[in-house]
Amino acid sequence: MSYSFNFGVIWANLDTFLLGLALGLALAFASIAIGTVLGLVCAFASLAKGRLLRTVVAAYVTFVRNLPLLVIVLFAYFALPRLGLRLGKNESFIASLSLYAGAYLTEVFRAGLAGVPRGVIDAGLAIGLTRARVSLYVVLPIMLRNSLPALGTTFISLFKDTSLAATIAVQELTFVARKINVETFRVAEAWLAASFLYISTCLLLAAGLRRLERRFPKF
Repeated sequence: MSYSFNFGVIWANLDTFLLGLALGLALAFASIAIGTVLGLVCAFASLAKGRLLRTVVAAYVTFVRNLPLLVIVLFAYFALPRLGLRLGKNESFIASLSLYAGAYLTEVFRAGLAGVPRGVIDAGLAIGLTRARVSLYVVLPIMLRNSLPALGTTFISLFKDTSLAATIAVQELTFVARKINVETFRVAEAWLAASFLYISTCLLLAAGLRRLERRFPKF
């Protein structure tokens, strides 16, 4: 094998790699936060009595879940400005990833809502709580706990999906690795470093989420 490894270039650019990693995590956190709110609203709407509301939610979930995330990202960044809506690179990607996350989390939360015992809801109503308060103070906490494993898996998946932000020149970890690769021709070193950072971060996130699950026992 003629290739000679030289990780000196990686150590010289370690701060750039870490900044890219931090930006990727920030994009994932922002997207999961917005996607969680969107998913919760759509999950409750999907169980509403109004047929129109249920139809709109079903159409949104079906449409987004059958589109590749890359297509959504490229449409938001390149096509929306032609339609009069111009967003920055980071904002455009967060909007795309949040929309994508919201569709998947709608199904996660809908399954969580289905797992809430009917007796608990009836008990809340029996002590005089309104349906809104039962939903907020009884159903929501139980549903979130039951959905925690799937929510954690979705977050880790979204963090990995931030690598697609490189396609619109957002300077997250994949963009940094590609830039170092082009500038130094250290192909293996750049992608090995990026892989190590992705894997180690995902393992740390998974460990933290498992600890959180153990702290809040399932209902």
